[in-house]
Amino acid sequence: MRTFSIVKPDAVAAGNTGAILQSLEAAGFRLVALRLVRMTKAEAEGFYGVHRERPFFSSLTDFMSSGPAVVVALERDDAIRELRRLMGATNPADAAPGTVRARFASSIERNAIHGSDSPESAAFELGYFFPGVELG
Repeated sequence: MRTFSIVKPDAVAAGNTGAILQSLEAAGFRLVALRLVRMTKAEAEGFYGVHRERPFFSSLTDFMSSGPAVVVALERDDAIRELRRLMGATNPADAAPGTVRARFASSIERNAIHGSDSPESAAFELGYFFPGVELG
């Protein structure tokens, strides 16, 4: 099964990309595709369109377009559920010890990593960042 993840701008700026990718691989994920991106505000708005009516939409898209991020296609058994478990709670204060967010996030918004939450979102997100790419 495939899923999608983003090492967010805060984690990239802090130099934690390698450690986060290493955590993913150590948890049994195979890196299928990887790109360094610098989202425009419009690209961030398109990606997070599902949250357009939420009060945090503007600050989220500002943050996600504030610097480079790493987008990753991942594969493993039960990938979506296992990535969500490995990431930890959205608020790092609530994240279990050893999870990516407990280790690398600084706040609920600057939480180091994004991961798809359903097969439908994984399909959309993979297509958004890897259009036309054969993810063999």
